[in-house]
Amino acid sequence: MIKAENLTKVFNRSLVAVDHVTFSVREGEIFGFLGPNGAGKTTTINMLITVLKPTEGDASVLGFDVVKQANEVRKVIGVVPQEYTADEDLTGYENIMLCADLYGIPRDIAKKRALELLDLVELTEFKDKRVETYSGGMRRRLELACGLINRPKVLFLDEPTLGLDVQTRAATWEYIRRLKKEYGMTLFMTTHYLEEADTLCDRIAIIDHGKIIVSGTPSELKDSLGGDIITITIKENADVTDIIRGVENVKEVRKENEAYRIKAAKGEATAPLIIEALRRKGFTVTRLSLTEPTLNEVYLEYTGRAIRDTEESKESFIAQRITLRRARGR
Repeated sequence: MIKAENLTKVFNRSLVAVDHVTFSVREGEIFGFLGPNGAGKTTTINMLITVLKPTEGDASVLGFDVVKQANEVRKVIGVVPQEYTADEDLTGYENIMLCADLYGIPRDIAKKRALELLDLVELTEFKDKRVETYSGGMRRRLELACGLINRPKVLFLDEPTLGLDVQTRAATWEYIRRLKKEYGMTLFMTTHYLEEADTLCDRIAIIDHGKIIVSGTPSELKDSLGGDIITITIKENADVTDIIRGVENVKEVRKENEAYRIKAAKGEATAPLIIEALRRKGFTVTRLSLTEPTLNEVYLEYTGRAIRDTEESKESFIAQRITLRRARGR
């Protein structure tokens, strides 16, 4: 459904926002770009939806080239952008009808679809209310309805739950699942929420500094770590890396500040062995945690830092502030 080969975008001849990314999206799947703000996720989407022209590389949607056949691409896709775009002076129903007019959908067909979509996103009772009265969750659902008015084959979702509370985020996840299950829709989404990617996506590509670092199903990515993660700290000011490395089933040891991050098979059995090995050498373990691999561990493994530690670009920060402010009704 989507193909990209060496897709690249350079701004001002120097800023490489997307750096030769190659990936494909299969029919009927939810494919996710996971990465921090400023990683190149939105720029990639903007090239795929024909808003930006690639500097290098090729991309196609349903076989249509995003540069040479841009109009054909636009006919078969829907887009839910990161920022809220609905006209606040119009009602929810009027906003959907406006989108239908922009697509050239006949009025009689548009009216029927608009009512169906309002029902899908549970906004029927608010359809005649002005959008300025909507909560952040209602606005996001309206954006989703607007993105579906042309019955797209592929739907692009850019940070679909940014700024939403936990309950509203979970509800949005359910709408996204329904689109795949009931309509067989193919979805390409970006997110920096690890739980969102893990919960929704059939396959994930981790992107950082404009490059795809690794991709696969959530299970494949976690399994690629090769074991459980044990984190320990000791009372003494010493380096015990070699002692831990000598324990059976320990595959890797990495010292991070005051803690040791240990990759081990059979973590529950290995953790006591580590404690005992350190005790015999006169060291005291003050803290120990054992976790099965998570997407955060995957991100840390492949990028060298946690996703929450990454820095935002100035543009992404401003966009996020605008979205959060609107979501809170300010």
